[in-house]
Amino acid sequence: MSRFYVDDILAPGTEVELPDAVAHHTVRVLRLRDGATVTLFNGRGGEYDGRLHIVGARTSAVLGRHIAIERESPLAITLVQAWVAADKLDWLVEKAVELGVTGLILVPTTRSVVQLDNARRERRVRRLREIAISACCQCGRNIVPQVAAANTLRDGLEAAADSDRLGLLLAFDATESVVTAVGAAASISLVVGPEGGLESAENSLATHLGYRPVSLGPRILRTETAGLAAIAALQATLGDMR
Repeated sequence: MSRFYVDDILAPGTEVELPDAVAHHTVRVLRLRDGATVTLFNGRGGEYDGRLHIVGARTSAVLGRHIAIERESPLAITLVQAWVAADKLDWLVEKAVELGVTGLILVPTTRSVVQLDNARRERRVRRLREIAISACCQCGRNIVPQVAAANTLRDGLEAAADSDRLGLLLAFDATESVVTAVGAAASISLVVGPEGGLESAENSLATHLGYRPVSLGPRILRTETAGLAAIAALQATLGDMR
């Protein structure tokens, strides 16, 4: 089933014109024809059956029933990720969404190889939000995770901190396992530093804000691998991979 995100009000029995990018992908890339069955969602809950209606250059979908289904994990994970190179970050965001994260906060760190001014940062965040939407289309999620960028590491850590949320900090020299540290938590904020890790002062800041250093084992993983490995471990322990 072809799934598409449409940022519009959707309702059974109505016809909605597809945005240009979605229409192009539908007709030119997937080569779907008039009358083809599709699924539409708008990120506001559930999904809709639909049939394509193609007349000339106009592509729309006639909506059928609303299906109140979500494919969210019972474990809410917010990933606080240090900026990394664009190709790695694109891949990381896509896979993190597939693995079920509920939100991503990108943070600058001293050792980050990527340093962006405000304009470039906003462009990158818009691009990453599009990747998150595409990942939801692929994996069946109807709720699109939030993707945001913090001005500073402190801002990002504080935004993800919450009295009801367990804060974890991946650290290669930690003695506690990420799996044993979670207990019965239902909401987790996971901090992943850049290549080379966070500096001492940054680690101290995170622990001061309540983040517990945890380990993924004896091997040192790349930053784009570490977060995804931890998310998969957490989903297998407390989430929907049990």
